[in-house]
Amino acid sequence: MSYNVTIIDYGMGNLCSVHNALQYLGARVRVCSDPANVAISETLVLPGVGSFRAGMLELKRRGLDYAIQEAVIGKRSTILGICLGMQIMGTRSTEDGDTEGLGLILSGVDSFSAAEIGHRKVPHIGFNAVTHEDSSCLFAGLPSASDFYFVHSFRMLPIELPGLVASCEYGVNFMAAYEHDNIYATQFHPEKSQINGLWLLKNFLQQQYSC
Repeated sequence: MSYNVTIIDYGMGNLCSVHNALQYLGARVRVCSDPANVAISETLVLPGVGSFRAGMLELKRRGLDYAIQEAVIGKRSTILGICLGMQIMGTRSTEDGDTEGLGLILSGVDSFSAAEIGHRKVPHIGFNAVTHEDSSCLFAGLPSASDFYFVHSFRMLPIELPGLVASCEYGVNFMAAYEHDNIYATQFHPEKSQINGLWLLKNFLQQQYSC
């Protein structure tokens, strides 16, 4: 079975690693910055490294914010947000000033506070255990807890909402993964998480047939 995947290029993603991982799994992958093509894509990946504010400004400058919303909300295309991509799918962030997000996930984004993490360093970098719900499609076949690779200073606020399927503890519990209807997201980098990450990405590619 072949999978067609569009990686959204807005100048802030680790595109090569994501592309290589998906291609290794047998997907036909294209990297795209054209909003017209993004809007009609059936399966999207929104990666990202850097500032929430800078990321949203670039998406808007390129017309990709509306294209993503048109695909995901209007066309019901499937999307996977990774790291900053997950955060940008939220409602807003305090990073570099209050900034509105895409609103695909009904949670805000804020930094780790010293009161929460104590002696731990920010950014949160390295492998950490992710605890997931048994019903999760992304984590199907993976034990809980499984290790995944993180690198981030901000995180989605630890609120209860439909779609919160996995959490991680770094002084405080935070949302590590989300899935609801056609919207999927991970705070960690599956493309850098070795066998567990490849397994999760394969589950994402297969989700429309298995969940």
